[in-house]
Amino acid sequence: MEYHNEIEAMDYLFDRLFPICRSITGPGLRETLDILGEYLPLEQFGVKTGTRVFDWEIPKEWHIRNAWLKGPNGEIIADFKKNNLHVVNYSAPVNRKIELEELKNHLFTDPNLPDAIPYVTSYYKERWGFCLSHNEYLKLSPGEYHVFIDSEFINGELNYSQTILPGQTDREILISSYVCHPSMANNELSGPIVAAFLYNRLAKWKKRRFTYRFVFAPETIGSITYLNRFGEHLIDKLHSGLVFTCLGGQTGLNYKLSRRQNSSIDNMVNHLFKTGVLKGTLRPFTPIGGSDERQYCSPGFNLPVGQIARMVYGSYPGYHNSLDDKDTMTIKSLYQSVNEIELILRGLELDGIYINQSPYGEVKLDRHGLYPDINAPGARKHSTNQVMDQRKQLNCILTLLNFADGEHTLLEIAKKCNCSVFDLKDIIDLLINKGLIKGPFIEKGVGF
Repeated sequence: MEYHNEIEAMDYLFDRLFPICRSITGPGLRETLDILGEYLPLEQFGVKTGTRVFDWEIPKEWHIRNAWLKGPNGEIIADFKKNNLHVVNYSAPVNRKIELEELKNHLFTDPNLPDAIPYVTSYYKERWGFCLSHNEYLKLSPGEYHVFIDSEFINGELNYSQTILPGQTDREILISSYVCHPSMANNELSGPIVAAFLYNRLAKWKKRRFTYRFVFAPETIGSITYLNRFGEHLIDKLHSGLVFTCLGGQTGLNYKLSRRQNSSIDNMVNHLFKTGVLKGTLRPFTPIGGSDERQYCSPGFNLPVGQIARMVYGSYPGYHNSLDDKDTMTIKSLYQSVNEIELILRGLELDGIYINQSPYGEVKLDRHGLYPDINAPGARKHSTNQVMDQRKQLNCILTLLNFADGEHTLLEIAKKCNCSVFDLKDIIDLLINKGLIKGPFIEKGVGF
């Protein structure tokens, strides 16, 4: 299918994914990974039921085919085929008639949002249940109800996928998003859709310094399972990482710091917010709530992984309920998230260590066309950079050359210049082309 632009393509992908009843295992999860695999080259993994992954164990697969709740007069009150949120995710099979008082023990509503169907799960304790809007619940009359859930648990596997986009070095940037929630927009589909389209942006870059690792897994148990296999590799190779969640909505970006609080990705996002390159706010790291950054930042790994969001979970009425739809989230917001996260990654690509190739004394700038050859009023201008004021450019050149010493990152130098890293890009290109600096290098302490 052909699209006029990325927004149309995102919209089409959203409409394909939204109806799927996803969970932490099962056919809906695999179908979602298969569809995403049409947009980027994913390798799919399966880990068998009963496998121990650190302190967790892979549960049985959940398969659901149909479910409904009928009232005393035969009217359908909840219907899985109309909205898969009507069934408690991972519900056990049931087919019986019960009185209302007993049924109430298996019904879930949200009185604070009386028109919304809540999203309820019971992954690790077997039970069954239905979810209703509170207004529908209040209409229930005494009598006999027929409950029917056509589901089963089987020995199967938990699935996740990844793809690697090679760069010039083996130092990696991780992009991770979850794929386990059923029909919700911002809290489910925003992350994997943004990740898929971001992959295709990065694949078109002419040069990538970093290798990019994209991971799609069910939340919590999926990232734990992923770390059980790839955790040691990430400890050795990971430079920075981002967990994508809730990237829709009309607000600015919202970034949750990694557990380290001052990793390269933490510092870069903070820098871009402070210099006004991007609009956004920071949150401190906490293991209380959140998404898979809790697993990547668990003390045994303590990886430099932050979480990037926009309309943050728990802060909007549609969180974990049927109000979380495309109109609330908007596809244009997803497109904006791709643009802004790509800019963050370009910042990481530009950042690093630069080395002055003539570090003994100042470089004689006029030999390289970087300084006026007479020191007189009105003669202190040069025009190698039309974007930046000439005197400011000269100050930035002098500052950059002095601190291009193997110990200061470009981000640190930009702070000394009172500008953003992107303001220094043309100067860096100029100095590299003139052979005055080399870089960027990833690690501090590299030699001249």
